[in-house]
Amino acid sequence: MRRTDWYRDVVSFSAMVALECTNVGLNTLYKAATLRGLNYHVFVVYAYGIAALVLLPSPFITHRRGVLPPLSFPVLCKIFVLGLIGCASQTMGYRGINISSPTLASAISNLVPAFTFILAVIFRMEKLALRSSSSQAKIIGTIVSISGAFVVTLYKGPPIILTPSPSLSLHQPPHPLRSSESSWIIGALFLSVEYFLTPVWYIVQAHIIKEYPSEPTVVFFYNFFVSLLAAIVSLVTEPNSSVWIVRPRIALVSIVCSGIFGSFLGNTIHTWAIRMKGPVYVAMFKPLAIIIAVAMGVALLGDSLYLGSVIGATIITIGFYTVMWGKAQEEMVEDCTVGSLESPSAQKAPLLQSYKTEQI
Repeated sequence: MRRTDWYRDVVSFSAMVALECTNVGLNTLYKAATLRGLNYHVFVVYAYGIAALVLLPSPFITHRRGVLPPLSFPVLCKIFVLGLIGCASQTMGYRGINISSPTLASAISNLVPAFTFILAVIFRMEKLALRSSSSQAKIIGTIVSISGAFVVTLYKGPPIILTPSPSLSLHQPPHPLRSSESSWIIGALFLSVEYFLTPVWYIVQAHIIKEYPSEPTVVFFYNFFVSLLAAIVSLVTEPNSSVWIVRPRIALVSIVCSGIFGSFLGNTIHTWAIRMKGPVYVAMFKPLAIIIAVAMGVALLGDSLYLGSVIGATIITIGFYTVMWGKAQEEMVEDCTVGSLESPSAQKAPLLQSYKTEQI
């Protein structure tokens, strides 16, 4: 392995692990803010608006460099579609967290690798040979992951860790944090829709960044479109103007942190990682979230940990790593094949290398 490849792998791995930790922390902070009355529609508008403001200079900077193709109208239309997908995904996700918990969100987020693999096969971004062990592992792992999601959604089970007194209970509404069975299922359904739209976002993002390889510019317009669309939805669904007033407490902290560390840095890192390693690689880090979410939810929010979440998350994680094993075996075979075809004196070696890079 070349030194540049090793460096790129270490940086991308570290960035994705840090990003998953950050996302779980932001979800936990958002849940605490909603307990104090923060509206999730308004949250999306403000958070993505802050990210767009931070990235506002990026289109002008990249345009002056002159190394990129012009930002054409078709590319803007594709980014708008990406924003539409993102707005729907975030609205569903934050609504799901609002009526359930960040722990459930992290458990169901383990479905992202399975959904990403299915969509990557449909769009021919992943190879599938039914007779090979790697393809069989990816298929079985996908089925197992989806089965685990059904367990998380339909079976709540008895509490394993029951915390009747939330740590963030100061000035908190009197209703208990524990969700009812119906709210738990509805929240799981909202979250399932979000984590189906997430790999769709990955696929569309990979297509856009290949056509216009400037992460800050793409992410700026994406955040702008999400904020604009969420504002339109909010004006229709929230006639009460008081929901737009955010007091300088945990709600404001949640909005600012989500705007900077989630919508700005998070989307930029996701876009960069998709361009460097592909959508399946980005999706493979989702199972890390459940461990972090359990610890944060129990310690900071007073969330109760239920048996169904543990069983379902375990099944999903087993399925996920089965898919990743199949993916790793496939890449090993590809590396051996490319290595056997390369010759020191062959003129076609750069073509082979560029083809492999393009596939990544």
